[in-house]
Amino acid sequence: MRVVVGVSGGIAAYKAVLVVRALSELGHEVRVVPTAAALNFVGAATWEALSGHEVRTDVFEDVEQVRHVRLGRWADVVLVAPATADLLARAASGRADDLLTATLLTAHGPVLMVPAMHTEMWQHPATVANVATLRGRGVHVIEPASGRLTGEDSGPGRLPEPPEIVEAVLALDPTAEHPLAGRRVVVSAGGTREPLDPVRYLGNRSSGKQGYAIARAAARLGASVTLVAANTDLAAPAGVEVVPVGSALELRDAMLEAADAADVVVMTAAVADYRPVAVSDHKIKKSGDAAPLTVELVENPDILVELVERRSAPGRVIVGFAAETGDATASVLDHGRAKARRKGADLLAVNDVSGGGVFASDANAVTFLDAQGEVRGTATGSKDAVARELWQAVLAL
Repeated sequence: MRVVVGVSGGIAAYKAVLVVRALSELGHEVRVVPTAAALNFVGAATWEALSGHEVRTDVFEDVEQVRHVRLGRWADVVLVAPATADLLARAASGRADDLLTATLLTAHGPVLMVPAMHTEMWQHPATVANVATLRGRGVHVIEPASGRLTGEDSGPGRLPEPPEIVEAVLALDPTAEHPLAGRRVVVSAGGTREPLDPVRYLGNRSSGKQGYAIARAAARLGASVTLVAANTDLAAPAGVEVVPVGSALELRDAMLEAADAADVVVMTAAVADYRPVAVSDHKIKKSGDAAPLTVELVENPDILVELVERRSAPGRVIVGFAAETGDATASVLDHGRAKARRKGADLLAVNDVSGGGVFASDANAVTFLDAQGEVRGTATGSKDAVARELWQAVLAL
């Protein structure tokens, strides 16, 4: 996809840097068109380094190239982030007094504007009318987020976080293929928590980022996606149904129910292997004599194995994840191979979590094994990149 990213002159311009980088890392070609005011916040060198293309702001630069017309025709999607009150007003009135507004008038593809400004400016009748005018012309205008603004102010007018903006751009991609159209996908994510008392629990360090990336990627490919999320604080991916759960037993029930109608099931969640036999209904107090506390544990069910054993649809693809560390008896991959043969999933994505570096990270590295423990591919890079490789492996099945 070819994306023109317009940047207008607001403090939130720094967030657009992360949007440009993310779109570029996803393989899209990006050209940045800042306003002159935007360059007061982020310089041209930054935009050129991230996009790989020169930056211009004025229609009178390189006049012979008729740059605004070429950019408008070139772009599959035009994004403006941040879109200040001034930019919204100029766009609504059809002005073309710089390269960005002129490009907006020649755009052939979808236009997405992401406003950012002080609350009073966002709620002013002039801005409200300008947004209504733009939406009436078919421009997509996202509602701003609420939160901390410049200085001590807080309220609606904050630029949404870069991942949300990237998702909105990808949802408008007219070039995207949808090989999972008509398919139902269920993904689990996060880490389960097994309560000890009303305050404490046994848990793990899973953030849910990889599972969310897999769910996002499936939605982009056209699937109807249900995400069973265990104890995450991540924003719901666009177009994905999220089912929140807490414990391993809650995750098991939700996954078995959702899997009945699924074409693909991906078990990414980190499920606690054990849970306390008894849960105290009050906070467990210290004894005061430094005596050890004994907690009796019982094994949780193996949800991935159950999903494989209860597979009712012969064409259903089941994918598992295995977070492994090497030890004196075997390597990460050897442990993964044994687990792949034991669990019987169509694919098992094995990742090395030695030292805990993968947890909460934006990067990952996995090896895909089949049910016999044979290597069927690898994926390294951002968790979004790993998610894309996983779906390529699934589609091959």
